[in-house]
Amino acid sequence: MIQAEGISKRFGAITAVEDLGFRVETGEIAALLGPNGAGKTTCMRMLSGFLLPDSGTVSIAGFDPVRNPRSVRQHLGYLPEHAPIYRESTVLSYLRFIASARSLGRLAMSAVDDICERLWLNPIAHQTVSTLSKGAMRRVALAAAVLHRPPALLLDEPTDGLDPIQKQQVRRLIQELAKNSAILMSTHQIDDVLALCPRTLIMAAGRKLLDESTDDLLLQSKYHNAVSFVARESIAARAALEGLSGISGFEQNAADGRLYVFVQGSKPQNQIIAERLVQKSVPYHDLRLEVGRLDEVFAKTVGEART
Repeated sequence: MIQAEGISKRFGAITAVEDLGFRVETGEIAALLGPNGAGKTTCMRMLSGFLLPDSGTVSIAGFDPVRNPRSVRQHLGYLPEHAPIYRESTVLSYLRFIASARSLGRLAMSAVDDICERLWLNPIAHQTVSTLSKGAMRRVALAAAVLHRPPALLLDEPTDGLDPIQKQQVRRLIQELAKNSAILMSTHQIDDVLALCPRTLIMAAGRKLLDESTDDLLLQSKYHNAVSFVARESIAARAALEGLSGISGFEQNAADGRLYVFVQGSKPQNQIIAERLVQKSVPYHDLRLEVGRLDEVFAKTVGEART
C-alpha cells in the first residue's frame, strides 16, 4: 500500500506540492500525470523518504518514512527519473551487489538470474554500465528497483528510452509485479497509461486535479464514440455524411489526414457511417470507433486549472 495524506512541500517561496492525498492498494497500478513542474518528482521523493514533507504524512506498506525509514526502504522499490548506477561495474556485478545490499541471501542468485532474463539483460550482463545505451541503462536501473519484489513500487518514467519491444517486456513485468505490489507510475507516456494503469491521477501546480478510473476519463473525451477514417477525398466524405442523423461535426488531423466524425448520444454510429460511405461511393480505409483520447482530457483538465 502507498498512501499520502495531505502532504505539502515548499522550497522558499515556491510551493512544489500542496495538500496532496491518495492511496494505492496492493494489486493496483495508478498513473501520476502532470505537466513539467507539476510536482510529480517532488511527490515521489516524499513518498520514498528522500524528501520529508513540510506537512502531512506518508505510509509505505504501513510504515512511515520519518519514523521507520529502514522499514520503508526494505518494503519499497524506487526508480527515479535519473537513477544512480555504479557506472564502473558490469551489469551482473551491479545487480549482485544490489541483491546483497537487499539481504536476499540464498535467493540472491536466482533473483538476479530471473530479472536478467525478464528484462533481456543477459546479452549485456558482462558489459560495463558506462558503455550501455540509454535504454539498456534504464532497464538495469529498473531491475535494481524491483529485484527484491517489494510490496510498494514508485516508478518514474519506467519506459523512458526503450524501443517498442523493450517497452512490451517492461509492461509485462510491471503487470506481473502488480499482483503482489501497489504501484504508482509517474509518466508522460500516454500509451503506457492506457496499457497499464486502470487508474489515473492528474496534478498541476502541486495540486491534485483528478483521481479517477482511466476508463471514466476516456468517457470525458470529446473523441469518445467518434468515428474516424482516412478518405481519398475528405471533402466528398464530409458531403456524403452531412445531414446524416446523429452527426454533430467533423475534424481532420492535418498530420495524417484522418477524418473524425463526432456523433450525438452514446450509441456507436460506425456501422451507419460505413454504410453511408459505401452508398455514396466514397473510398475510405481504416475506419474505427474511437474510445477517447486521454491526452485531450489531460490537456483540457490542466488548461482549465490554469484559468
